[in-house]
Amino acid sequence: MHPAAKPTSEEIAVAKWIKGNVLCKKTKFLSHSVEYFTASKAVDKLLTSPWSSTGKNKEEPLFTTRESIVQYLDLLLRKKFFHRARKIPVSEQELKARSKKKEKKKEKDDGGKKDKPEAEEEKKGEDGESSHAEEKKDKGKKEKRKIRLDMHLEQIFVDGNDAYVWIYDPIPYYYWLAGGGVVLAVVALCLFPLWPPVVRKGVYYLSVGAAGFLMFIFGLAVLRVLIFCLLWLVSMGRHHLWIFPNLTEDVGFFASFWPLWKYESRDKEFPDKKNKKNNDKKKSSDDDENEDKVEESGGEDTQLDNIEDTEDKSETESEQTGKDFEMVEKDDE
Repeated sequence: MHPAAKPTSEEIAVAKWIKGNVLCKKTKFLSHSVEYFTASKAVDKLLTSPWSSTGKNKEEPLFTTRESIVQYLDLLLRKKFFHRARKIPVSEQELKARSKKKEKKKEKDDGGKKDKPEAEEEKKGEDGESSHAEEKKDKGKKEKRKIRLDMHLEQIFVDGNDAYVWIYDPIPYYYWLAGGGVVLAVVALCLFPLWPPVVRKGVYYLSVGAAGFLMFIFGLAVLRVLIFCLLWLVSMGRHHLWIFPNLTEDVGFFASFWPLWKYESRDKEFPDKKNKKNNDKKKSSDDDENEDKVEESGGEDTQLDNIEDTEDKSETESEQTGKDFEMVEKDDE
């Protein structure tokens, strides 16, 4: 793992080609975000690379078989282009424990704060420090499983499904361009006294205009707060008026100045009156229902009394005749 020789230009070119053409996945490894690739996929890609028998150097190819590719990648591993990692499946219990910890942290962060409407959807975070979703094919179906990476004790390259984490991270060309531009800008500012008078005047006016615009924004922010406070005090907290309500919000430049104003009326007495009226209506309706029930019960009592009177009369008649019932002929009717 400690080779004396430095990597050659050919090895650097092969490593760049692998990183640009072999599928890499992102995850967290020991609390650091890293990229890793699968060994078998890298070997498959190198068999069709420019250094193989099907590439440019057909007469003297660098890679002829899978074994030769494995030996070459093992050399790159020893020169610390990448290292071997071990895949550990994450159980459901660990995922539940991590989700509970996240919920507790959110509750602590949100404690003592008022609930506000969210303007954007919540972003999907990564589960755990080093967990990653990987697809697993079973009977034609794709199932996702959570894994985490750990350092492998045997640092060798094996043609299989092991994960290899990239250590080699070349600096992109646009970083060099941006750095060179910053250096040139600093040198140009240092040579400001040597600039032509016309250019210096133009820069002066631009700087004054930028400073004036910033002062205007600060003054507008103070003015809108003063107007809101004055109207709030005069109306006893009933009327809320904001000029340029999005001025201090996290929005675009043009969206900060639209809409021009926002007005809200918060009458405290109106809902109380409305609630009182509703309560009075409910009480009156309850009283009417009770009266109806009393009247119905009274009608039922009178009906029962009439029935009892008729029964008493029938009993007295039966006692006088000595019969429960009597046959009556038509002529008698």
